[in-house]
Order: sequence, then C-alpha cells, then structure tokens
Amino acid sequence: MEQIAGWWDGFELWVAGLPFIPQFVVVLLGMVPISVAIAMGLDRTLRAVLHLLGRDGKPEQGAPGRTDPPADPAADGGHRHADPAAHSEPPRGAGAAPIIAARPAELVGPPLTAAAGPAGVR
Repeated sequence: MEQIAGWWDGFELWVAGLPFIPQFVVVLLGMVPISVAIAMGLDRTLRAVLHLLGRDGKPEQGAPGRTDPPADPAADGGHRHADPAAHSEPPRGAGAAPIIAARPAELVGPPLTAAAGPAGVR
C-alpha cells in the first residue's frame, strides 16, 4: 500500500509542477474516462433498482386499461378504430386548430401585481 501511496504522491507532484495547459490536459485525460465510468455504473444501478421497484416506466404486458395500437396498421385488418383518439396522428389541413390544454383555475392562481412581491420589496 505504501508503494501505491508513494507513486500517487510522485504523480501529484509531477502534475502540480506542469504549466497550466498541460496540467489541464492531463487531468482531463484522467478524469473524463473515470467520470464516464462512474456515471455509467450509477445509471445501471439506478435502472436495476427502479426495475425492481416497478418504477422503470415500462408498462407491463397486458396491463389493465392499456390499449396499444398495433405496430403494423395491417395487423388489425387495416380497419380504423371507432375511437379517433386511439391514433396519435395530429390533425391535418388548413382549418386544424392547435391543441392547448386548459389549466384548472386552482393551479393558475391570481395575477401578479406589484403588491404581490416579497414583503418590503416594491
């Protein structure tokens, strides 16, 4: 263990003695791969934990209330569904209005005024 500590101390002294630009390059060459490896390890661990908890965002096969449209339009015989909302195609044409979700009044709140700022601020 003392040999590793001695080597590391020598390496630190060597890097500290370099001018700024080479020092920056040496640190980047070491830290970028280490940081990427740590991030990938944390990502895999978090995905595994979320999968075990059932919070990975992937719906279970045959989940109730879930009706996925077939991947191939010919898979359902080429017929359109009775419910037009079953298709994710946006409306087309010159008269198509943009879809804007209305916000409930309890989420919107009153309009801001000069008196609505933090106490003592005008």
